[in-house]
Amino acid sequence: MKIRAFYDREQKEHVVELPERSTVADLLKKINLNPVAVIVSRNNTIILEQEALHGNDDVKIYSVISGG
Repeated sequence: MKIRAFYDREQKEHVVELPERSTVADLLKKINLNPVAVIVSRNNTIILEQEALHGNDDVKIYSVISGG
């Protein structure tokens, strides 16, 4: 399946080919992102790493910013 994921830090959409039943963790691994450093949403709802993705999902990846 083909997943389109917008990454806010790069202001860029990634188009990634993944096997059916792939998870958020699979997507992040494919585009070399640390799951601890980002929050992922699907159709405007935050989802966890183990959640399955579908080809028609609207995926957005947000960088987690911390500081002191």
